[in-house]
Amino acid sequence: MKHIRNFCIIAHIDHGKSTLADRLLQTTGTISDRQLQEQTLDDMDLERERGITIKSHAIQMNHEHEGQSYVLNLIDTPGHVDFSYEVSRSIAACEGALLIVDATQGIEAQTISNLYLALEHDLEIIPILNKMDLPSADPEGVTDQIVELIGCDPSDVIPASGKTGQGVDAILEAIITRIPHPKGDVEAPLQAMVFDSVFNPFRGIIAYLRIINGSINSGEQVKFINTDKKYYADEIGVLGLDLIKKKTLSAGDVGYIISGIKNARDVKVGDTVTLVSRPCPAAVKGFEDVKPMVFAGIYPVDTEDYEELRNSMEKLQLNDASLVFEPESSAALGFGFRCGFLGMLHMEIIQERLEREFNMTVITTVPNVSYYAYTRKGEKLVINNPSDLPDPSKLEYVEEPYIKASIITKGEYVGSVMTLCIEKRGELRNQVYLTSDRVELSFEMPLGEIVFDFYDKLKTVSRGYASFDYHPSEYKESKLVKLDILLNGDQVDALSALIHRDHAHNLGKKICLKLKELIPRQQFMIALQAAIGAKIVARETISAVRKDVTAKCYGGDITRKRKLLEKQKKGKKRMRQVGNVEVPQAAFLAVLKLD
Repeated sequence: MKHIRNFCIIAHIDHGKSTLADRLLQTTGTISDRQLQEQTLDDMDLERERGITIKSHAIQMNHEHEGQSYVLNLIDTPGHVDFSYEVSRSIAACEGALLIVDATQGIEAQTISNLYLALEHDLEIIPILNKMDLPSADPEGVTDQIVELIGCDPSDVIPASGKTGQGVDAILEAIITRIPHPKGDVEAPLQAMVFDSVFNPFRGIIAYLRIINGSINSGEQVKFINTDKKYYADEIGVLGLDLIKKKTLSAGDVGYIISGIKNARDVKVGDTVTLVSRPCPAAVKGFEDVKPMVFAGIYPVDTEDYEELRNSMEKLQLNDASLVFEPESSAALGFGFRCGFLGMLHMEIIQERLEREFNMTVITTVPNVSYYAYTRKGEKLVINNPSDLPDPSKLEYVEEPYIKASIITKGEYVGSVMTLCIEKRGELRNQVYLTSDRVELSFEMPLGEIVFDFYDKLKTVSRGYASFDYHPSEYKESKLVKLDILLNGDQVDALSALIHRDHAHNLGKKICLKLKELIPRQQFMIALQAAIGAKIVARETISAVRKDVTAKCYGGDITRKRKLLEKQKKGKKRMRQVGNVEVPQAAFLAVLKLD
């Protein structure tokens, strides 16, 4: 155990985590130059296209230092705020963390929030200044920021470059000398934590574990404590670029176990694995459940694919434990699922992965957050879907979730960032100058306001220089109303939204105008209305496509034309009664992108 080091890499988006991980793999000889590709550990097509890491990736390296060989277990983590749950799981399996800061951009919001996660778990932090080869790098200024943030010595900060390979040897030395080795008792009963799992169509579920105490041999019977299921460890091993089979894993190791589990529900991330013959007294602590931030409905385009969608979601949940879903039905869309996501990017990625990995084309409804509604009788209801909101006559008040947001930006963009936050009902709590040119703004704002397009707008007003991070604070009373969209008097429940009373009229008008463009014209007139309760706040009319029935009447008496037009009018009336209007998928998506 003295020669094992477990560490993860944490940083803001685009600060060069995956590229630096490539250099570490290359230097330690874990992968040959032939196997090397840019961002070797990002194995999903989606990750390569977007240039972001979505999943944490674990890999084992062997390195020799002063004549002694060491085993280094590296976990590369995502940088985006929507995948912070992946980061928290990786941190729980490590003793140390490489904190990477871009020498050209300095410390950003996500750097700070990931650092606090690591400090909560008492990890040893090794600060690294990346991208030193760029002409715009400012090593002195950024080193001062790091020293101020962590309180380390300036000489502890390692200058490096993931592109040229500068500083990689110094990093490997620091990992071995500064990160403590895992503490655990090899003789104790087996106690291992599941920190990730993947689904393999041929072998079932592969669970990744960090062994805290004890040891496990291939073929032994193991038990998952939370789900109380027992299996045989058919194969165990460590994680190289591919899985490497081993006979035994003992305390301090990070590895995998394949035990022929077919059902996705039997493996929970954060569960504890122990031996049936010698069970451990307690489960591993310090691993919290995920709190979804944004809720949206996901429905199959064809209702017959409902069961297939359920299977796909369960397999996806194995690979991404922060996805939460439950069945629901909608009058407009049939059967589907109500899903909880950590943010809008997370929602987009899940939708894209369902389409790519499982060939499922899905419809996503307007995302919202969960509210608490208090009735006149004193009941407290959790509202995840606007259609669950009780009748206004029975409602006492509604509470909505607030977040504490921290935005780090350049001094010159402070005004425009503040204006944006105040438009979104935010309240400024604090303003701190980190350096002469970088400001940290702390806001308290409703989560519902940042769900749609806040992040995109923030990037626009700050020309990409603002970084944003948030965490939930509390629920507060708010003047919220349910906005319904009616088509010819029928409510479209997939377009309902809970919004602040002051914004209801404007939003209703905008949605009606947008739908007017997108819904194809019919042979009868369509009335589009936005309503709050029984009160209509906005209306647009899609005029009918007219067929000229009087074309065959040339000359003659006006009553002949009148007779034909009256006949047409009756037909139109009947058509409006029985005809229903299809809302195209583009309309659901356009409502999300409303300004």
